[in-house]
Amino acid sequence: MSAPMPNSAPAGAPAASARSLNAIRWIGFSTILIREYGRIMRIWGQTLLPSAVTAMLYFVIFGSLIGRRVGQLGGYDYMQYIAPGLIMMSVITNSYGNVVASFFGAKFGKHIEELLVSPQPNWIIVSGYAAGGLMRGMMVGSVVTVVSLIFARLHVHHLLLIVLAVVLTSLIFSLGGFINAVFAKNFDQVNWIPTFVLTPLTYFGGVFYSISMLPLWAQTLSHANPILHMVNAFRYGFLGTSDVSVPQAFAIMIALVVGLFALALTLMNKGVGIRE
Repeated sequence: MSAPMPNSAPAGAPAASARSLNAIRWIGFSTILIREYGRIMRIWGQTLLPSAVTAMLYFVIFGSLIGRRVGQLGGYDYMQYIAPGLIMMSVITNSYGNVVASFFGAKFGKHIEELLVSPQPNWIIVSGYAAGGLMRGMMVGSVVTVVSLIFARLHVHHLLLIVLAVVLTSLIFSLGGFINAVFAKNFDQVNWIPTFVLTPLTYFGGVFYSISMLPLWAQTLSHANPILHMVNAFRYGFLGTSDVSVPQAFAIMIALVVGLFALALTLMNKGVGIRE
């Protein structure tokens, strides 16, 4: 009987190596997430509180004062109708803002190189920052939901759709913020997209009104706004009413998550805005 080859690897070596690699990747992912959590909580006066105050002002001005003249929308009081939209608006802006500020800060502070030379693949880096944006979006969304309950009675029509809509929307804008940060070369470019693109799309996304109130040409144009589909899918989870097809809305959101993640990963692999 022949002796075993001296350089032969143990039978369980590939499985053990795979487990070690997964452990390393999990450490990298969780480290990014923990750092993002610490950043959010360290400056909570800038990350959590402003959205609660803004939502309260919207409810007082739009809900109480203007809402009395508007009456009902979709069979619900105006404050009930706009509450899901205000929650989603806070999720969108905070998910986007968290990632664009954090990743651009890493570029500006020159510590992005520590990530690039680490044994972490780029998809872990993208996933970590996206998860950080999702975390802040969910935290702010929860705070604004509590504020909403002070002013409006929210019914839960379909809990799973509520959670799915807010998670997908938060991921979309977290990845969008990551892409913005990759291309940005200064702080002006960081603020350009939220000011001139994100804010108009949000306000025309059916947060404060139903698109059935618009003329036919404006309704058709509104359907090209992806935020309209996100807001209405989320609103359907609470109220059971929507201006768009709910399955189509979720299909659009899933496609955007996949497409934006692929784009962000491609940019990282090519070193766009990072290794230049």
